Amino acid sequence: MSTERRDGTQGEEHYRISPRRVAFDWDETPLHWIPDEPTATHVINVLHLLLPAGERWFVKVFKEALPLVTDPALLKDVKGFMGQEATHSVQHSYVLDHLALQRLDTTPYTRHVDFLFDKLLGEAPPFGAPIPTQEWLRFRLSLIAAIEQFTAVLGTWVLDAEGLDGAGCDAVMLDLLRWHGAEEVEHRAVAFDMYQHCGGTGLPRYIRRVEGMAVVAPVLLWLWAWGASYLIRHDPQLGGRMRYSLREHNRAVRRGLLPTWKELGSAIPRYLRRSYHPSQEGSLRKAVEYLATSPAARAAAGAVGRAALG
Repeated sequence: MSTERRDGTQGEEHYRISPRRVAFDWDETPLHWIPDEPTATHVINVLHLLLPAGERWFVKVFKEALPLVTDPALLKDVKGFMGQEATHSVQHSYVLDHLALQRLDTTPYTRHVDFLFDKLLGEAPPFGAPIPTQEWLRFRLSLIAAIEQFTAVLGTWVLDAEGLDGAGCDAVMLDLLRWHGAEEVEHRAVAFDMYQHCGGTGLPRYIRRVEGMAVVAPVLLWLWAWGASYLIRHDPQLGGRMRYSLREHNRAVRRGLLPTWKELGSAIPRYLRRSYHPSQEGSLRKAVEYLATSPAARAAAGAVGRAALG
């Protein structure tokens, strides 16, 4: 069934966004959870480096903007989004603890990520920059909307990534990635709708949206390359014998273990269309179908049900 979306076009029936209090057991997950593929493993592991601080920051910025939300349906979506993102942050931070137990310390990298989100993109503009409070909030909301464009693309990719199944990936890590990816598809439009609602009107709102993507795309690429390089260089099992290389990266892409550059790059011009809305990304049906079978999501739903009965 279709209903009218907030952008005035026909879309999927309004879907309730709710956090799932999942848990994962990392005791049996090997360091190279894609067997014999350290490059693909660590390129994906960059998610764990970026998301704990990044998704905490999403929640903080949205809390600042909540008083500006006058649409009751959007307010419900935003609160569901915040709950999901807070859970994502916690679960990815547990993976960092697991890496540390395997002698891969990530804190020399993650302290820079913390500085980026907590200081450079904090509640006040950095270095005393004379940016009005409202404009600084709108800019940060535009950054979140642009980042969520890429998380929706990555979520769509991981749900479809048969190469990961064929490579014999660790089942727990694959469930984490697909549970997270499915929730990214579930809430793929919320950050965009939040920005559209709070970001002003007309051409200035669109220009700021373009500026957000102009900042996010190169910074994400830089952080990802730096993160993959860091993880491979400090991997105790590799002992410094290997470095991150595009050759190995592209070989993993050909095996279906990483998204293609086209899949990632084409997300940018789509986002920049004036008529664009993120409900055009991915398949909500496929996301919901995965969440109905995800071991972690099913266990979380069972725990909620038992608590309700108790």
